[in-house]
Amino acid sequence: MHNSTIDDTRGSGPGKHQMAGTLQGILLLLPITMAVMGLIVLVPVLPQMMVEFREVAGFEYLVPLMLTLPALCVAVLSPFAGLVVDKLGRRRTLIWALIVYAIFGMAPMILSDLKIIIATRVVVGAMEAVIVTASTTLIGDYFDGKTREKWLANQTAFASLSSVVLSLLGGLLGNFGWRAPFAAYGVSLLYVVGLLLWTWEPQKSAVLGRTSACPAKAFPWIASLPVALIAIFGGIMFFTMQIQVSNVLADSYGIRSASDLGLFAAIAGFSVALGTVIYRLLGRLRFAIQIAIAFGLLGISYVMINHAPQTHEFTFWLIANQLGAGILLPALVVFAMAQLPFERRGRGTGIFMMGWWLGQPLSTQIAAVLKGWQGGNLTLALQTLGIVCLVASFVALLSMLRGRINPAVSLDRSLH
Repeated sequence: MHNSTIDDTRGSGPGKHQMAGTLQGILLLLPITMAVMGLIVLVPVLPQMMVEFREVAGFEYLVPLMLTLPALCVAVLSPFAGLVVDKLGRRRTLIWALIVYAIFGMAPMILSDLKIIIATRVVVGAMEAVIVTASTTLIGDYFDGKTREKWLANQTAFASLSSVVLSLLGGLLGNFGWRAPFAAYGVSLLYVVGLLLWTWEPQKSAVLGRTSACPAKAFPWIASLPVALIAIFGGIMFFTMQIQVSNVLADSYGIRSASDLGLFAAIAGFSVALGTVIYRLLGRLRFAIQIAIAFGLLGISYVMINHAPQTHEFTFWLIANQLGAGILLPALVVFAMAQLPFERRGRGTGIFMMGWWLGQPLSTQIAAVLKGWQGGNLTLALQTLGIVCLVASFVALLSMLRGRINPAVSLDRSLH
């Protein structure tokens, strides 16, 4: 493995260094599960919460919003989180955010007022913005070149694999009532211990020392804008199936057991992880080809889910859909990170995360609108999204043929 050297601010002098290796990489993968947990662990109990709060005015909108609100907060607050990360330090803000996340994440276990629960979810979302931005930025700081690409891709794979565990856990805990899955948020306190023991605050001088020929650059607003826009679109298509899988199973196949719904959500998460492995095999291809393949898989599967009369056929297309999702996210993250110098890496990561996580709450609203237009038929609404994905895949290939999207280059070279 390629190791990267960065300064240890806990050391006794400026000459002390630390080597970032597998342990640090894993510790920086763990916090991404907090963003996954914000939604996935609660999906199996969504029907229970709909019943619990059915007397609350507007519950059919408020309960799904309660699930996706943290992602909306990530979308809105990520740029500000990036500024905080750049100013106050990546590691410090990550640790404190994990502590606050645990406290407010578990709060609904003892709360009954839906409005107060929604308020705690806002805090959870704000902390997710800091956690995702800080951990991703630290990966960019600790590693460089192909090693950085590997850990960024592993971040997506790890998040997806964790969604498998969290889906099963949510289904299992859901058998004890809708409150029980909120206990899972407390695991972030364990991550804090590991970060305190085996990570350190990166220093600009050491990070730039690995790429000494790279001068500081102004923040690449123009280059980041198209990636942010693609991130919004990709986030919508990525999260729609993850959120709607239980509703599709309940509406079209009569499956309503929390454990069974958790199993299908786990299948989806495992498929995303497998998609990241496929992405690694596609790493040398042009960025346009990578996203064309991703949107192609998403598009075909969304269309075919509407023509899947049996659960085994639905499962096949669910897997295909999530394979496309697993290719899409790391392709976009690696492409975006390649453009960011140390001084602006937190802000740039925050802007990308803003676009991506904005896709989560937008996906629920778009699905609801399309479902209404299609007479309440959710799978027909998904087919509409599929057609849009296929158009996006065609546009990506057309752009490549016209030379508008350049080949993906190494991260080191793109920083020069």
